[in-house]
Amino acid sequence: MSRYRPPAPPKSRYITAAGAAAMNAELKYLWKVKRPEITQSVKEAAAQGDRSENAEYIYGKKQLREIDRRVRYLSKRLDVLTVVDRIPDDRETVYFGAWVEIIDEEDKQARYRIVGPDEIGERPDYISMDAPMAKQLLKKKVGDEFAIRRPDGNEVWYEITAIEYLPDPE
Repeated sequence: MSRYRPPAPPKSRYITAAGAAAMNAELKYLWKVKRPEITQSVKEAAAQGDRSENAEYIYGKKQLREIDRRVRYLSKRLDVLTVVDRIPDDRETVYFGAWVEIIDEEDKQARYRIVGPDEIGERPDYISMDAPMAKQLLKKKVGDEFAIRRPDGNEVWYEITAIEYLPDPE
């Protein structure tokens, strides 16, 4: 049995201005605040003597590796991202950054914002532009219908009821 794993498909390179600011803030916090704190605690644990059985030292080193991994990822990712900070001219069509209201066959309404893959997770109403739902929504207009196949194999039909573009909160 091989350990080979195929590489993950590349993520889209777009992000909202608020998402980029959040990633920069996380990078700054990790590098300027969290890493120095952990470095100091590792230094203090190392001064206690035998490092091979020192749980505080071992755990601190593990935390430093995790912080360094995240800092490296954020730095590289921020270099390749394109910040989308303007509203499109055609506000009747769904594009990146749009708030879209949809209704399904059972008259259940939902509202989503199409954002970059690095922004999802914090808010349940944000969906990645790489997600199947977002791919179906892009370039559609109010009144357009589309279907999504669920994991159980059933298709659910949706209709777009509203499209709105709001500026990112400052």
